[in-house]
Amino acid sequence: MKKIEAVIRKSKFEDVKQALYDVGIEWFSYWDITGLGKSTEEQSVRGQVFQSNYIHRRMLSIVVRDINLEKTLNAILDAAWTGEAGDGKIFIYDIQDSVRIRTRESGPEALFNKE
Repeated sequence: MKKIEAVIRKSKFEDVKQALYDVGIEWFSYWDITGLGKSTEEQSVRGQVFQSNYIHRRMLSIVVRDINLEKTLNAILDAAWTGEAGDGKIFIYDIQDSVRIRTRESGPEALFNKE
């Protein structure tokens, strides 16, 4: 099993969400994040535009079975891509185990419904 953490542009979130649904990823968590980087973003506050090195992005956290890793990565890459600096990053971690609380199933079977 693998854990994918993807940092993407907020404006690409709906595209990435749909791409994940299209490849069968039905559950993931996400949250808004702010980071610091070399690049700057233009922000508007009360009509005034200014440059900031605070970068607002959305982070997705997805745990998948090994057989779903490549198609999940490709879905994110294709949907999040603009070709410009700041498209984001993807991190992949090994997951030792997973447990479904309701049924106490463990391992990869705990990640999906067999029905």
